[in-house]
Amino acid sequence: MTRVRFAPSPTGNLHIGGARTALFNWLYARHTGGKFLLRIEDTDLARSTEESLQAILEALDWLGLDYDEPPVRQTARQAEHVRLAESLLEQGLAYRCYCTAEELEQMREDARARGEQPRYDRRWRDKTEPPSPDAPYSVRFKMPIDGELTIDDQVLGEVTVGNKELDDLVILRSDGTPTYNFVVVCDDAHMGITHVIRGQDHLRNSFRQTYIYRALGFEPPRFGHLPLVDGLSKRKGSAGVQDFRDRGILKEALINYIARLGWSHGDQEIFTIDELVQHFDVVNVQRGSASYDEQKLTWVNSEWIKRLPSAELAERLVPFLQKIGIDATVDARMEFLVDQLRPRANTLVDMADLARFAYAAPAQYNDDAVTKWLTAESKPAIEDLIEALEALPSWEVDAVSETVAGIVKKHALKFMKVGQPIRVALAGDTQSPSIGETLWIVGQQESVARLRNALPRFS
Repeated sequence: MTRVRFAPSPTGNLHIGGARTALFNWLYARHTGGKFLLRIEDTDLARSTEESLQAILEALDWLGLDYDEPPVRQTARQAEHVRLAESLLEQGLAYRCYCTAEELEQMREDARARGEQPRYDRRWRDKTEPPSPDAPYSVRFKMPIDGELTIDDQVLGEVTVGNKELDDLVILRSDGTPTYNFVVVCDDAHMGITHVIRGQDHLRNSFRQTYIYRALGFEPPRFGHLPLVDGLSKRKGSAGVQDFRDRGILKEALINYIARLGWSHGDQEIFTIDELVQHFDVVNVQRGSASYDEQKLTWVNSEWIKRLPSAELAERLVPFLQKIGIDATVDARMEFLVDQLRPRANTLVDMADLARFAYAAPAQYNDDAVTKWLTAESKPAIEDLIEALEALPSWEVDAVSETVAGIVKKHALKFMKVGQPIRVALAGDTQSPSIGETLWIVGQQESVARLRNALPRFS
């Protein structure tokens, strides 16, 4: 059975790149009928916080990326990591390195002076006697010196690295704590991970880790290295999933969009989650880098706004109305309202702003719209309309629309001469649903009151 994992470090929010890695692992697990697991890589005690962990869990929950077993925290397994490192030391597959920090820095400087990649020179690889009985030491893994290693990557195909490029990495620091590349191997083996899907920035780590798997007697997983995402500014790159949520991006749209960062299925652009599960395979991920496009994300979001059921879209809108001081509840009027606003809203923030007129009289009017549309020519028609609307026995869209049409005909005006002043009076601007729908949504008493309040602005 396929077993994949997402392994974030709780040192910040879950950003777009991390969310895509989580999604691709989740989709691969669901597509293959396998398991999606979560590991919290919290060994960086100085930077890891509970707040960041909760933010990551919240983001995964909002996106709907559910994991199949309880999360594993790396710090809880440190004793086992140390035990395994010491077992390699006992088998002669690792060794004690007594180099000081100053010696290591000098090695790096000498290598740079020669125009070489800084690398540990293995000076303690074949020594057994410490410089002094109580000298501090780290434990280094013995990488093969000759030959090469080829990884059959699910995304990149066969990739080969010469063993001379892989230095003897530290697996236990001088303070006794294990290092990232070592504990990752221990925990992946412990969790039974069969496939590791992660960013291409981890490619070199995979060669190092393969040798550690083998030394510990574990079968290395199948690797798949995802292309990195270009076009993320510093702000966007650090923005967490919740930032996109708070900007009014639907979770369906964010999932849809990040799934297409480096993966495609024909020319299809809009995918339901079921379609993604059906079609996704990591072997179809492109090798080259993907590009983040804010406009494309906004377009995908606008498409999902058009697709959500009315009641669901109205429910999603409520928190955004609350943010602008509107206490709204989902009812038939609100469902009707969101259906009218769908075509013009790119985000839920946009929709909340467009919906404001339905719940509150304009706090201010667009000056240009007032000058253009609230004219002396239109004022008599609006005055007649107020009386006609107030007398309507039934407040239905058709009846309201017919009343407006009757006033237009009576005063021999173009429809815009009446329709636009109504919009300005009710919404403060010239953007709203059709005139009959706008009046119906606002309601009879409120419509009449807003029209009356606007009369002094006609000139």
